[in-house]
Amino acid sequence: MSRATVALGASPRLRYTRSGLPRRHGLGETVAEGEERSSEALDQVAAEVRVCPKCELSRTRTHAVPGEGDPKARVMLIGEGPGWHEDQRGRPFIGNAGKFLGELLAKAGLSREDVFITNVVKCRPPGNRDPLPDEIAACAPYLERQIAAIDPEVIVTLGRFSMARWFPGERISRIHGQPKRDGKRLIVPMYHPAAALHQGALRGAIEDDFAKLPKFLAEAEREREVETERAGPASEQMTLF
Repeated sequence: MSRATVALGASPRLRYTRSGLPRRHGLGETVAEGEERSSEALDQVAAEVRVCPKCELSRTRTHAVPGEGDPKARVMLIGEGPGWHEDQRGRPFIGNAGKFLGELLAKAGLSREDVFITNVVKCRPPGNRDPLPDEIAACAPYLERQIAAIDPEVIVTLGRFSMARWFPGERISRIHGQPKRDGKRLIVPMYHPAAALHQGALRGAIEDDFAKLPKFLAEAEREREVETERAGPASEQMTLF
């Protein structure tokens, strides 16, 4: 399939990324129109995040870190919060944990350009402490808008704080790598890449979980194709009126 602008019918709405993964866009939209709409929504969120005064983290940050990546990514990765390197440059996962994340994505046949990466809090907690409940709550509307704009098929939570939104009360050591369906997408809890840097014994588990990403994507794609086929006849009938 060409990467040029393509009009859509009732068939699955696909475009192919640099890594050969199909990408989607909405009903009645060209690829370019879908990406432009998503990009504009994400740019608006980023602009608000960079000047956000909603919690105490705004007083100590160097740069807010809204997130970055493909505006129509099939995979969205949600970490916990920016670290020192991220705070200095305003970009997510660029330190040692980010380097390891890049390696994990490559093993799954992905690159940073294929996914969207962000955190539950957009500003660095002082001393890299855990984010507080009120800080997570202050950033939650930004995250919700990012999810809505991107509409990923798979969300990978990295660490227990991002996991808690979809798996409250669970332990990451018990459920890592085990997806659950949330509406039309899969949520996959995984260890944060930094965990392997601090506890070498976890490296194998993290690598194994990321190796399953192609399978999760295939499962999510099948589900969306079924939904499209179900919606197809109804959409065609509506055009008759």
